[in-house]
Amino acid sequence: MRRQYLTMVLAVAGMLFAITAAWSAKPDANRGQKVFGACAGCHSLEPDRNMTGPSLSGLWNRKSGSLATFPRYSSALKSSGVVWDDKTLDEWITDPQHFIPGNDMTFQGIKDVQQRVDLLAFLRKTTEPGHASQMGGMGGRMGGGDVDLKTVGPAQRVRAISYCRDTFRVTTANGDTRAFWDRNLRLKVDGSNGGPEKGAPALVGAGMMGDRADVIFAGPEEISGFIKPEC
Repeated sequence: MRRQYLTMVLAVAGMLFAITAAWSAKPDANRGQKVFGACAGCHSLEPDRNMTGPSLSGLWNRKSGSLATFPRYSSALKSSGVVWDDKTLDEWITDPQHFIPGNDMTFQGIKDVQQRVDLLAFLRKTTEPGHASQMGGMGGRMGGGDVDLKTVGPAQRVRAISYCRDTFRVTTANGDTRAFWDRNLRLKVDGSNGGPEKGAPALVGAGMMGDRADVIFAGPEEISGFIKPEC
């Protein structure tokens, strides 16, 4: 009995310590911008510019799973009834799966109180309506991989793709041809305003070794017709 009481006291003390730490942490939006680098690969700050995850523009006081332009919410998120504010966002960022079990968020969470406080300060500032446009469209491009595929140069604009046994060969508009092991070349679709023109897929590097890449098409109907079996 005494052991159970001691365990309960320690648990309460731990909770009070965490709450006190959160209250005493001074927010810094500039530091929070750096923390957001871990989010920028999946989330844009521009209105309705969705990526792997939904746009964060106008996030505060929005009901979870309710952004009409984002079609990929999990059932768990849509049915949770959570409204995003300082408290719920802090709990979500701490441990998404614990806060809303069964959601599709693969991010493991941020355990550091100061980092969460800084991130929320940055997000509160930059997700206000109209703020992303004032930032020159910064949102969602901080991850470094989000570019307008309609404006890529000849070295990235794909002219032809051939396939033989386990190898893709991709020829770009500048005349270069690169060979990729078939597991290292991913075929993707981007139908957004930033996606490629029809009939002009884009080659985008992937991975740190330079041996992987994505070919991004304007629509799925283009893929099979563009790749030619050729040995």
